[in-house]
Amino acid sequence: MNMFCYQCQETSKGTGCTIKGVCGKTPEVSDIQDLLLFVTKGIAVYNDLLRKENKASKEADIFITDALFTSITNANFDFEAIKKKVTQGLALKSELAGQLNVSSANLPDACTWNGAESEYMTKAKEVGVLSTKDEDIRSLKELIHYGIKGMAAYVEHAYNLNSTDDELFKFMQYALAQITREDIGADELIALTLETGKVGVQAMALLDSANTGRFGNPEISEVNIGVGKNPGILISGHDLRDIEELLQQTEGTGIDVYTHSEMLPAHYYPELKKYKHLVGNYGGAWWQQKEDFEAFNGPILFTTNCIVPPAANATYKHKIFTTGSAGLDGAKHIAERKEGTQKDFSEIIEMAKQSQVPRQIEEGTIVGGFAHAQVMALVDKVVDAVKSGAIRKFFVMAGCDGRMKSRSYYTDFAEALPNDTVILTAGCAKYRYNKLPLGDIGGIPRVLDAGQCNDSYSLAVIALKLKEVFGLEDINDLPIAFNIAWYEQKAVIVLLALLHLGVKNIHLGPTLPGFLSPNVAKVLVENFGIGGISTVEKDIEMFLAS
Repeated sequence: MNMFCYQCQETSKGTGCTIKGVCGKTPEVSDIQDLLLFVTKGIAVYNDLLRKENKASKEADIFITDALFTSITNANFDFEAIKKKVTQGLALKSELAGQLNVSSANLPDACTWNGAESEYMTKAKEVGVLSTKDEDIRSLKELIHYGIKGMAAYVEHAYNLNSTDDELFKFMQYALAQITREDIGADELIALTLETGKVGVQAMALLDSANTGRFGNPEISEVNIGVGKNPGILISGHDLRDIEELLQQTEGTGIDVYTHSEMLPAHYYPELKKYKHLVGNYGGAWWQQKEDFEAFNGPILFTTNCIVPPAANATYKHKIFTTGSAGLDGAKHIAERKEGTQKDFSEIIEMAKQSQVPRQIEEGTIVGGFAHAQVMALVDKVVDAVKSGAIRKFFVMAGCDGRMKSRSYYTDFAEALPNDTVILTAGCAKYRYNKLPLGDIGGIPRVLDAGQCNDSYSLAVIALKLKEVFGLEDINDLPIAFNIAWYEQKAVIVLLALLHLGVKNIHLGPTLPGFLSPNVAKVLVENFGIGGISTVEKDIEMFLAS
């Protein structure tokens, strides 16, 4: 076995990638990521102990968060960059260890191992997912681990906007420390899983506050999907501070900025949409980027995950830039901003000036901006539509898109829904149906896009507000069904957050996670009503009958 990874929905055969990652990562990158996470767990154990003495390291807080984000699916494929993080992590771990008076006999291997660089790859083979032998314990540990990875993504975005919550750092490190324990049992892990969902809500609330505090509340917006007349820069990923700084640095240069995939919701924020050279959204979901990028002509900036490594003969390879936790072998990485400064995007801007205008691949507009503040402004209209019967049911179809042909289910499902239903969405799952002519109900669009995957928080806030408005005791009594597509670890923390909020009968597709052992899956099915998908016809009948 060259590697083992089963953290995403597209994992090979639904059980695990063992030769090469379906995402494109090599066995070497998979192994060095495993080692980075191993070292990170050791840092978490030490910082958790130091926190009890009021001596927690802020440097460790940031390192751990970044390391978790770096290893999320499709974020970083740069072996050398990840290896450098391992070396930095070992140095940090030694520094923290020197501040504690604790016997190494009471510490896990993740704390005490301090191998030389020549030992990295040998050690990496020993510390991967399969090092936990018990299938159910491994499954629960990885469910928590992946939830924390998703949480870390949101915490890092908030941190980039100068918004932090020490309780989030504290929990992530506590949870990592707990899953290093060899004596931890299933009951403790189930309790920790639910706690991860609870804290996940806090993380999403923090990021929501950071985004809206900086950029204003998202508002209903029409987004152009055609092209302008100037050369352009295409920005992908999720980090809104990065796009703000890019817009500021390109203003007045004759360069247009286009969003791609999960960066689409930047168009909904007042403080970003005021830039007239933010001209539109280019292309579809992340997995279609090879075709989209060939057509774009200009440079492409990845601010986070959702990278597909380009083919060997791709003409755009030299035009890819990464920043933050993202990385790609051969791509130029834009360094982090120093305090009081911006990232330097000048090299990207100069390349754009020498580029051709993007080739138009579609035309028209798409509508979005239905985060919780905007929907609450329309709440009377929504409630009246429900009470009159104009809206029979809401369908939460948030989550992720992906390459599997079976994901056409979500397009077919959206098209087959009766005209008296409304889709609530967030994340790139929307690309399966956000360009369909599904119409509106009394002026309310039948697809309400709240934004990025982290904006699934908005959908939870909307549901809780509707529960209050209708005077219901249980969120599950609302006319809302959950049919969610998942792909990576940010979807895992959204799922755990929904479970914490008491939402039951969530359907996940196109397949259930490969990291759920049969026994763990049974617990989720029996206790929370988690289910898979079947056919469009059967599922719509089932949802409308409930």
